[in-house]
Amino acid sequence: MATPNYAFQKRQRDLAKKQKKEAKRLRKAEQSATTTTQVPAPHPDKNVP
Repeated sequence: MATPNYAFQKRQRDLAKKQKKEAKRLRKAEQSATTTTQVPAPHPDKNVP
């Protein structure tokens, strides 16, 4: 019976973690970029004569 290759399994887990972390970082960067570019709408009470 073949012995398990723990180093390969660990490397695969680490690569998966890195991919997930990078995807999360990009998602957060995209989300923060969209929130900073949005212009806030003026408050409706300020336009009352």
